[in-house]
Amino acid sequence: MQNQYSISELIDREPLTSIQWRVFLFCFLVLICDGFDTQALAFTGPTVIQTFDLGAKGLAPILTAGIIGMVIGSMILGFLGDKIGRRPIVLLAITIFGCASLATAFVGTPAQMLVFRFVAGLGMGGATPVILAITAEYCSASRRGMVMTAVSMGLPAGAIVGGLIASKMLPLIGWRGIFVVGGILPAILLVLLVFALPESIYYLARKKSTHSREKINRIINHISKEKIPTDAAYVLPERDLKTSVSSLFRNGLGRNTVAIWLVYLCDWVAWFMILSWLPTVLKASGLTASQAPMGTVVINAVAIVGCVLISIMLPKVNARGLLMGLFVIGIGASAGLAKSGSEWTLIFVLIGLAGIGIGCQQIILNYLVAETYPTALRATAAGWAIASGRSGAILGSASGGWFLEHGGPSGFYMALVPPMLVGCIAISIMVTRPASRSSFQST
Repeated sequence: MQNQYSISELIDREPLTSIQWRVFLFCFLVLICDGFDTQALAFTGPTVIQTFDLGAKGLAPILTAGIIGMVIGSMILGFLGDKIGRRPIVLLAITIFGCASLATAFVGTPAQMLVFRFVAGLGMGGATPVILAITAEYCSASRRGMVMTAVSMGLPAGAIVGGLIASKMLPLIGWRGIFVVGGILPAILLVLLVFALPESIYYLARKKSTHSREKINRIINHISKEKIPTDAAYVLPERDLKTSVSSLFRNGLGRNTVAIWLVYLCDWVAWFMILSWLPTVLKASGLTASQAPMGTVVINAVAIVGCVLISIMLPKVNARGLLMGLFVIGIGASAGLAKSGSEWTLIFVLIGLAGIGIGCQQIILNYLVAETYPTALRATAAGWAIASGRSGAILGSASGGWFLEHGGPSGFYMALVPPMLVGCIAISIMVTRPASRSSFQST
């Protein structure tokens, strides 16, 4: 009879090793590229408007096309990540958004840009849930919150990198050059990933084939000090579940699934509205096209600091109360921005507070997804939760231009408040502690 070894126990009892750090680093770099490309049109929006003689409402369909692509990508590629493996889907996703970003640099019409932003969105939306699943599955339970937070910071870090590049290089290389950079960086990373990113050991354990066991043996030998027989059988703490959306509503998961989806939706309406339009709003308020991207830098930089602090607090505080408190900060910052006029110091302070109040919700939600769902559902759960958020992002990105044109900067900022109020209501139905894993234990 084969000796059985629990993947989770082997990982939990050891300190982090070089192969795990390598996985986390590459996941972080993928999200940096994702964050850069996600925000590329926001950085370049004011100059794209000038190139194609668009108004703010004319830019909205292009922004929205990218978000729609993200919704579809997160659902389809998240599902495929559970079905055919995390690694091939990560490689596919980064190939899609890297090539589409490079193609965007050479468009001649707004319609062409809309098509390529949609295609890029497929890859950008699909990368995130699978990357989060890999990260969770290579990390011990005790360190999962902190490590997932650190890896998730790749998205705002990519936005910061893009904002800094745009503020310095936009006058020199133009908006097309920004998209060239957004295509070259993923191409370089793709080459490294092909040779250095391993498959998720949780996914391999589910396959239960000789070939998968051999791969697990090679990986586990780098993680565990225990001598593992070559014919060992690897088991997961959960029983094997059918990968389907309906499974997200069974075994006590339904209430948190609904709550997580609603909070994602409401938060991303506000978050993507401000991320997509902030440089354009700041230019309308009086900044130059090269100065305006600094708003993106500030909001993402403060969000990173806030997320790190929140990750430390997560195991010790009530997650529902923390989510509610963040929305209160976001509501206050948005209302303050609506009344700030041209007081630039105050504006950038409030933008930073918005980074905490609107941008840090996702860390708590990502953590809850990893803790709530078993391995067989984790990428699907993350994909659908993020898809719900992306649906809100579509609404936020699409409506931002309308609020800016009809209400000016003040009306735009006030439009951020209602979705956050609805988010507070959604939080009230959430179960503070995730569903017990006992529902998924092997029998």
